[in-house]
Amino acid sequence: MTELRAMTFHHEGVELVGQIAVPDTPGPHPAVMVMHNAHGLGEMMREKARVLAKLGYVAVATDMYGGGKYHPDAQSIGASLTELIKAPQLLRARTVAWYEQLKARPEVEPQRIAAIGYCFGGQCVLELARSGVDVKAAVSFHGLLSTAMPAQPGAIQGQVAIYTGAKDPYASADHVEALRRELIDAGAHFQIMVFNDAYHAFTDPHADDTGRPGIAYDPMADRVSWAGTLALLEATL
Repeated sequence: MTELRAMTFHHEGVELVGQIAVPDTPGPHPAVMVMHNAHGLGEMMREKARVLAKLGYVAVATDMYGGGKYHPDAQSIGASLTELIKAPQLLRARTVAWYEQLKARPEVEPQRIAAIGYCFGGQCVLELARSGVDVKAAVSFHGLLSTAMPAQPGAIQGQVAIYTGAKDPYASADHVEALRRELIDAGAHFQIMVFNDAYHAFTDPHADDTGRPGIAYDPMADRVSWAGTLALLEATL
């Protein structure tokens, strides 16, 4: 198993505690940010970081809440998520802070950084791309697509890939179309793939355990979106 180490720094008075995995081969390496869902930094994000490190990327499972926090059930998510959702400038600034911290590490090739994110993390990577930093690829899996601060023309530097489900109650067809129009107006290079039969959290094999409507694992959507992501990372990094 690829070793994970803590990666910590302070942002706006909060100590953020992520987990970083580094390839065994000599660096510097391209790097990928793995941004967590609403629950926080859980095992799924750690495993994605391990997999990416085995493929030759420095991978950091970021912590947006502070303290490496993970909320195991939906009822305990509230305060952590709401604090960032209600402060869009803080949310965006925190994604950029993670990018800058990763970019400065000696193991990382600073011009070859991408970001992937799940659910709330999908929103985070889109905010990172909207910020104008030089992220080569931003991939959103069943992410939240709306924003309080749309991308300005020319701001998005790299490729954007959106994987979403047509049955996702958190990313309606109207949200998908609004994002498409935003990206066109911004002059971005992007792809949007809508899985007609997929619900929210379609990449999570444990999604069905929640028993919540609109949330379900979809093995086909999971495999296709991951294969597309690996191809995009190879092409851009």
